[in-house]
Amino acid sequence: MGMRTPLKNVRGLGSAKEGTTHWWHQKVTAVALVPLFVIALAYVIALVGADYERVRYILGLPFTSVILLLLIGVTFYHLKLGLQVVIEDYIHTESTKIVVLLLNTFFCAVVGLASALAVIKLALGG
Repeated sequence: MGMRTPLKNVRGLGSAKEGTTHWWHQKVTAVALVPLFVIALAYVIALVGADYERVRYILGLPFTSVILLLLIGVTFYHLKLGLQVVIEDYIHTESTKIVVLLLNTFFCAVVGLASALAVIKLALGG
């Protein structure tokens, strides 16, 4: 006689099957965002008042492009994870929850990819 509930047997999910991974990803992305944001903010402050060509040149440098791409990737992944928790906690209708989770994923992917494309275009001089 086990201590499993019927719902747990059906879902096949037990302790730490997904929750801890999700939690760790949120914490790691939060920590990664700190230095990436500080570096990006330093670039923004340094480029205040610069002309268009100077800004385009600095943002097109390989190091700057990599920092911006990392910032974009980590930001939108962190956003997806955070919104997922809010959706799972506050939307109780299963069908609505699934639709909103899909919209969350698609929104973060589309906006993140569009942002990354803009940086890549700058980096390649297009």
